[in-house]
Amino acid sequence: MTAATATRAAPRPDWLTVLRRYFLFSLMGHLLWEVAHVPLYTIWLDGTAGEIAFAILHCTGGDLLIASSTLLLALFAFGSGGWPRRRRAPVLLAAVVMGVGYTIFSEWLNITVREAWAYREIMPVIPVIGAGLTPFLQWLVVPVAAYLAATSRLSWRGTAPG
Repeated sequence: MTAATATRAAPRPDWLTVLRRYFLFSLMGHLLWEVAHVPLYTIWLDGTAGEIAFAILHCTGGDLLIASSTLLLALFAFGSGGWPRRRRAPVLLAAVVMGVGYTIFSEWLNITVREAWAYREIMPVIPVIGAGLTPFLQWLVVPVAAYLAATSRLSWRGTAPG
């Protein structure tokens, strides 16, 4: 066996496969969520089709950066060399807590302080924190679903279960 053959035959590390899958599942989930809840923002009534499309893409890109950053921070703080086979739950919990925390801060900053966007009257708002319900739920549902899909045994085809 040559060195080139050995390199081609070597399986990718679990963590790399899982990170790639998490990125892809997050992208799909956040894009779908942004499309679904954009009618709850005033841009739906006031914006042009181009502005709405840009907002969806812009927000999805931001969501992907937040999802990636919170997962990496969670891995640094709570992961182990055996991740994703070990320490899956603490990493997921930390990533979700950071994502939800950032979302609450961002919604407050951009709605109350900067007035960069606004909710329509049909947006359910969480009492006390004043954040919209759908952005809050987005950061519970999408990261959990993406993480579970990325770390499922189906994600590890070609690698032996640990």
